[in-house]
Amino acid sequence: MCFGRRARCIGYKLLILALLSIVANILLYFPNGETRFASEHHLGKYVECLHGILGGGLMVLIPAAVLIGLHNDDCCGCYGHEDCGKGCAMLSSALAAFVGILGSGYCIIISALGLSHGPYCFTHLERNWIYPFTQSSGGYLFEYNKWSACQEPQNVVQWNVTLFSILLVLGGLEFILCFIQIINGILGGLCGLCCSHEETYVC
Repeated sequence: MCFGRRARCIGYKLLILALLSIVANILLYFPNGETRFASEHHLGKYVECLHGILGGGLMVLIPAAVLIGLHNDDCCGCYGHEDCGKGCAMLSSALAAFVGILGSGYCIIISALGLSHGPYCFTHLERNWIYPFTQSSGGYLFEYNKWSACQEPQNVVQWNVTLFSILLVLGGLEFILCFIQIINGILGGLCGLCCSHEETYVC
């Protein structure tokens, strides 16, 4: 079993997920594709937490970069045999994956809170910018007839629900991959990368 090749496969997957997370979080700042709401500070508090940019993005890019670059780390072998692998590099990858666990966990928590709390919008009923769905504890997600309560930004409920849901899924996938890499890194560090140069691993 080649722990290093598996780690690099996980690294490439984390790279893609982190970039998607950053894009999704940036889109949250421009509801319905408009920029004026961000400049006027009419965005929800959970939109401004940067959970997709910092948590699911930059903090996950750290383990992604470490895992992808594992083949450059000729650190130490398996029980003194250099050809068997790079044990301490794998252990360091487990630490990097723990950073990814923290980042993806943050992304999951904020995304869940954003979905539960609902968007910040202008309603004709209150004539003000409020959180009209705060008391529903996420129940508004299944009450589509109430979404029209938000007049501005247009379609902000659909926009927020879609992007927060995407970030929730992306964060969950990142969390799972980082958890797998922690186990993979510990096993690889203890045993070394005991695979030959001819061994192939399908990503």
